[in-house]
Amino acid sequence: MKPGPRQILALLLLVVFVYVSAGLLPYFIRNLRFQRYVENLTQSADVATQSPAQLRAQVLERARELGLPVEAGDVQVEGSGGSLRIAVRYVAPVQFPGYTVKLHFAPSAGR
Repeated sequence: MKPGPRQILALLLLVVFVYVSAGLLPYFIRNLRFQRYVENLTQSADVATQSPAQLRAQVLERARELGLPVEAGDVQVEGSGGSLRIAVRYVAPVQFPGYTVKLHFAPSAGR
């Protein structure tokens, strides 16, 4: 039996969905790992002895390890009186044939 136009369209849409998901999903997974890292970093006992510049460097290094396009200006480290807050805002461009999707992420943590 020959497939009808609806079946062909459904199959085509499924292929497009899988293709787009395969391109986007890795960024969401890496951002989730990055978010967990930032949360753990703010809860660590030894961060009180580190300067904001040292913490920023650690965050940037982890982002680089994960392959995330985070720049120094994207990382805000604020701390006073034993409380620490880290906020990161970055855009990850994902290339598709003929189109670029810009994913905006804003992981943060702190007290």
